[in-house]
Amino acid sequence: FKKISCPDFFVLEKYLGELVFYLQSFYFFVKLCFYNFGRPAIIYSRNPEIIWQFSRRGYRTVYDAHIWPASKLRLFKFFLKKVNKIVCSSRGLENEFKANGFKPILVAPNGVDLKKIAVKETGEELRQLFRLPLNKKIVMYAGHLYGWKGVASLLEAARLMKQEPDLIFVLVGGTAGDVTKHKNLIEQNELGNILLCGHQPHELILKYFKCADVLLLPNSAQSKVSAWYTSPIKMFEYMASRRPIIASDLPSLREILNEGNCLFFRPDDAGDLAEKIKQLLNDPLLAEKISKQALADVQPYGWDKRAQKIIKFIAA
Repeated sequence: FKKISCPDFFVLEKYLGELVFYLQSFYFFVKLCFYNFGRPAIIYSRNPEIIWQFSRRGYRTVYDAHIWPASKLRLFKFFLKKVNKIVCSSRGLENEFKANGFKPILVAPNGVDLKKIAVKETGEELRQLFRLPLNKKIVMYAGHLYGWKGVASLLEAARLMKQEPDLIFVLVGGTAGDVTKHKNLIEQNELGNILLCGHQPHELILKYFKCADVLLLPNSAQSKVSAWYTSPIKMFEYMASRRPIIASDLPSLREILNEGNCLFFRPDDAGDLAEKIKQLLNDPLLAEKISKQALADVQPYGWDKRAQKIIKFIAA
């Protein structure tokens, strides 16, 4: 095991914003240009530029694919021209790579650390800790507030349900800029039934889940990434949290979810989402049934099992 050191440019994020990410990546890339791992070494990376760099130097390479680019496709394919094997996080991605002549390919969805997902505190204790209402049903979304994540449908569903006195929507996550943007939208539309919690450490997010009565996965069908390629880590964490899930009915999510372990709604249809929320909150037996099944269905998706599957594929 070798660790390649790299300065932490993210201390400059306050001044450079998103440029910090590119600066960090560029520095690491340049440093790798002069690094010799020795033979035999297998280079495993999610970065096509790194795959290209080591493929041309004669190393065996494996690309871990989580996206099919919407632009600069010729450059992307050039970087992967000599890759030995590809690991895709979804069937949708596998289809794209196969259609473009790449092989061999392994489909290995994302997963969850099943050993770390357990939370000792009760939901009531955690609601008190996070200052969430004890007397309301909580519909929760965790993750970024990007458009393709379906947050627009969530906000509209909240607007349609703003007269429900015993219900609150809790959104956990998002960049500082996105949180400010959505806070303004919420204020403009007088949506007093939405609470923005902003970015939280990962260990706290798992505790937030336990506060929820319903967890939302409202991905939009208008994005190819959302509809076909994504394998949301959040989805696996939701399943392991033993809280009922309402999800967009999309091919990407159906690779893991089904009618037995979640409740589907029509993508980008806020009215249908609102109806499904009402249905689940009014049917505790259904909520218990699908959450219990989700917990059982997520067991094969531990990170350790994904790693074992990939190692076996590489060794074959």
